[in-house]
Amino acid sequence: MFALSGYEYFLGFLLISSLVPILALTASKVLRPKSRPYDRRTTYESGVEPIGGAWIQFNIRYYMFALVFVIFDVETVFLYPWAVAFNQLGLLAFIEALFFITILVIALVYAWRKGALEWS
Repeated sequence: MFALSGYEYFLGFLLISSLVPILALTASKVLRPKSRPYDRRTTYESGVEPIGGAWIQFNIRYYMFALVFVIFDVETVFLYPWAVAFNQLGLLAFIEALFFITILVIALVYAWRKGALEWS
């Protein structure tokens, strides 16, 4: 029946995984409240009445600090599987991990010298 035998389960999984978000979004659209009072559209600021506009310009340092955090957080997640399988990987994987950590340290020193980690 299929040109690629053995992929029937994959096709079924693909169809089900495509239908679940579509059904969830459709159900939320049908079941949501239809009226939108003014209080629901206002900006929430810890229970205080909003003052001024919501579109203010932030300092670029906040964005840089967030980007550096995300980069190092994601790269740390990449090191976790390597640490779990450390005994089975061998010397080449150890050298590759040292190279990866060296790149991380160089990036951290660069960010530190550029002042991306300072809040003041």
